[in-house]
Amino acid sequence: LRNLYMEKKCIADDSEGHDLSLFCVPKHYEEDLDSVIIPNGLIKDRTERLARDIVRDMGGQHIVALCVLKGGYKFFADLMDYIKTLNQNSDKSVPLTVDFIRLKSYSNDQSTNCVKVIGGDELSALTGKNVLIVEDIVETGKTMETLLNLLNECHPKMVKVVSLLVKRTPRSSGYRPDYIGFEVPDKFLVGYALDYNEYFRDLNNLHNIKKKLFFFWNVHICHENTT
Repeated sequence: LRNLYMEKKCIADDSEGHDLSLFCVPKHYEEDLDSVIIPNGLIKDRTERLARDIVRDMGGQHIVALCVLKGGYKFFADLMDYIKTLNQNSDKSVPLTVDFIRLKSYSNDQSTNCVKVIGGDELSALTGKNVLIVEDIVETGKTMETLLNLLNECHPKMVKVVSLLVKRTPRSSGYRPDYIGFEVPDKFLVGYALDYNEYFRDLNNLHNIKKKLFFFWNVHICHENTT
């Protein structure tokens, strides 16, 4: 049953997605996008189910919901709305407070990750608290593992992680969040607040971007760095 459940939320490596002509896409993005990999309606339905699972597992406990910006803000907002609806219409509810952080990753010559936490209260304020980290995508998993190590030093009562996406990649450390929306191929996805050089966050759906766009941006950035 677990394997069947995993298959249902996995986007296949060879998935071609949905044709752009089936969706409303801003004209200025049309030449940059390949297809719609996950439509907004499916994202919303999956997020509602994740909210139900979280309330089932964590109901009755005060939770600090920690949004990882910037890419997580839309998923976070929708997830909180669904939890709020469940709180109002269910016998089991989750008292919530929210906070926001940004993570900046560095890597030294030995490729050892170091994460700087920007914004939000000091992590020490989470001592003894139940924490729900809300992330947009887990790729290698190393950044999240480092954040969890930092949090554990502050001795929270409990820490759970929910991520809308987990990328299948050979670069993965093997880390898996407690709650996963979709498992996706090792491709660059944008939309639903996920960006490429700060563009595409405003798209409703999750899209593949065209490979030629990587070349354009890399050339553009290199040019800016030399002027």
